[in-house]
Amino acid sequence: MKNWKEILENQIESELREQINIFETQIELKKLDKIDDKIFAETRLRKGVYGQRYDNGQRNDGERTRELQFPSGAKLKGPETVWDAPGMLRIKIPFGAFTPTQLRVLADCAEEYADSVLHITTRQDIQYHFVHIEDTPTIMRRLGAVGITTHEACGNVVRNVTACPLAGVCHDEGFDVSPYANALTKFLLDHPDCQDFGRKFKIAFSGCSQHACGIVNMHDLGAVAKTRDGKNGFEIYVGGGLGAVPHQAKVMYDFLPEEELLPLSQAIGRVFARLGEKKNRAKARVKFLVAKLGLEEFTRLVEEERKVLPHDDNWTSYIDELPAWGETPFKESSILQDRNGSALYQQWLSQNIIDQRQDGYKVVVIMLPLGDMSSHQARKLADISETYVGDNLRTTVEQNIVLRWVSEGDLPNLYKELDAIGLADPGAGSIVDITACPGTDTCKLGIASSRGLAEELRLMLTPKQQKLDKAVRDMRIKISGCFNSCGQHHIADMGFYGNSRTFKGYKVPHFQVVLGGEWTNNAGSFGLAIGAVPSKNIPKVVLKLTDYFVQNRSNSKQTFQEFISSRKKSEIKLQIQEFTEVPPYLEDASYYTDWGDPRVFTLGDMGVGECAGEVVSLTEVELQSAERICFEAQMALDEGNLEDAEEKAYKAMLRGATALLRKEFQDVSGDPDDIVSDFKEYFYDTKIFWDRFAHGKFGKYLLNRNENPPGNWTDTSVRQQIEESQLFIEAAHSCYAKLRDEEAAKVKGGTIS
Repeated sequence: MKNWKEILENQIESELREQINIFETQIELKKLDKIDDKIFAETRLRKGVYGQRYDNGQRNDGERTRELQFPSGAKLKGPETVWDAPGMLRIKIPFGAFTPTQLRVLADCAEEYADSVLHITTRQDIQYHFVHIEDTPTIMRRLGAVGITTHEACGNVVRNVTACPLAGVCHDEGFDVSPYANALTKFLLDHPDCQDFGRKFKIAFSGCSQHACGIVNMHDLGAVAKTRDGKNGFEIYVGGGLGAVPHQAKVMYDFLPEEELLPLSQAIGRVFARLGEKKNRAKARVKFLVAKLGLEEFTRLVEEERKVLPHDDNWTSYIDELPAWGETPFKESSILQDRNGSALYQQWLSQNIIDQRQDGYKVVVIMLPLGDMSSHQARKLADISETYVGDNLRTTVEQNIVLRWVSEGDLPNLYKELDAIGLADPGAGSIVDITACPGTDTCKLGIASSRGLAEELRLMLTPKQQKLDKAVRDMRIKISGCFNSCGQHHIADMGFYGNSRTFKGYKVPHFQVVLGGEWTNNAGSFGLAIGAVPSKNIPKVVLKLTDYFVQNRSNSKQTFQEFISSRKKSEIKLQIQEFTEVPPYLEDASYYTDWGDPRVFTLGDMGVGECAGEVVSLTEVELQSAERICFEAQMALDEGNLEDAEEKAYKAMLRGATALLRKEFQDVSGDPDDIVSDFKEYFYDTKIFWDRFAHGKFGKYLLNRNENPPGNWTDTSVRQQIEESQLFIEAAHSCYAKLRDEEAAKVKGGTIS
């Protein structure tokens, strides 16, 4: 076995080398149980090492398990101890830029230490899954030797800085934001003012305001290129974020000179570290601090901090190097002479090719289903890149890869070579180019199979793609395995996030349907949930809603987002109503399994079976009633009745709390204060309402609303209240299911006669 530590000793920057050596020592200390679990967890997270779900037929209780055989031939050993069970390693790719040399090393490490898959994330990172922690220092050294780090890819720090993958070649950009993203990445990496955050901090750059490549509206800090009087600068956004309850970023500065970009970011980091929430993780993002203080006060505090910052030459030193920045074409431009070819080639030309502002050159988008690329494909792609584009590759926030500076005349041969390795699927940026988080495949928080659903939808839609109406073809679908929006479901035309429902003793995988999100204009607006549908019915919902859109839109130019915004929510909900029903288990057991997983989603021996004709419980009826009231709140919001909408959102939470209280106690007061008080005493304080996903934060939504009724109403605040109400109800469903599980376990164990 190669001793990579010795081989690469002189090829890694000294600071990174020292960090890796320290982490390796910490691993050894953890094995000896000489380092606190919480300390080690934060340490490994900051090095990009995550735990992951590992329940696919194997035990995770400290016993050695069978080996997994992967299609590539690579093998993974089962966990010998709980703490070192195979996990995930996230690799930072600042603003998505990487080279063929780096890609080869990434491919080799994926094959040797993981499952031979490079997974592209929505932050332009690359992830490995099923990696043993003992191997991570070696992986880090091999990556470090080619200029890649995993440092601060995870944890309560500044995450990977993202940027438009077309930066520098886009027709509509103000200027190339790449060197600014690069400078800010280097400046903030391991910066002492960014080490004491309560939660993660995300930054994005965009060259323009109208497209979605940078999606700055959903970031803690966003920068849009802008020029004024011939000088470069940025429109600065703060306080954005998706997560369970999305917040749109607010404009902090209409124009910030380029020399102030780094010191402003440092000042924001200081304010966030000092005033940001530390105890309640549910409220620890910058978006909550901005909402709490107000934009004006937040800005004032940042400006006060900026005044006292010690001068740092790094703030502006990179600006002197800007004239030398920029990619150069690997080959001379040439004109595409022959446009003939197969139907798939023609489709690829129309969907996967983007015109550069430089004459004779194109950007080629490689669509990666589920964001995955095999080690074999990656190595071949590195060879192809060196032939056609040199070092000009980038990942995208839609989990794809782009080749930049492709000479137009090379497109036919490039297509053939990509097609030979399975990387020439047409449909980039279309309805078949579906974004999905890992979901239940590997994420510990996953409720439903986002990747399984994404693959099913892709297989269903791909053969229909050319026959679809253009407006439907251009739609975005994004899927998350839970409410946390890692799949960005809030900003899709059609978004879905995983949840579950209990039906006659069985848990059934569901997805909440979120409609009306706006992907363009840098994630211009967020959608709202209209109802939960069994996972197996989601493909039918997609077909029904797209047909409904085409048949009822006002004109052929109306987008799906515009159409949804123009219709009443009750009318839209009616379209999916038929798909919300769950057939009895004995009638159709497929509803009780998730996509890509043949196992029953939940235990089948809970309570009375279907043959006994069990009636729906009062709790289920009241929880459904809570959903109805929450939906009525959405309709009131659509109609501009803000006060009524907010009140209904509050009443929906009260109804959900009442449902749980009535399950445990026959008599429940109808007074809101009594309901909240009893809920707090019997469900919140006792942590019965807490679960592994939210740790009680959704229960806090009800308590906060009861303690602090609003004195005024805005569209944004009411929309947030509705989101919180929906999440409270989801948590109430989970709590009820947990109570049912406990009762069933007692019956099975003979403790209840």
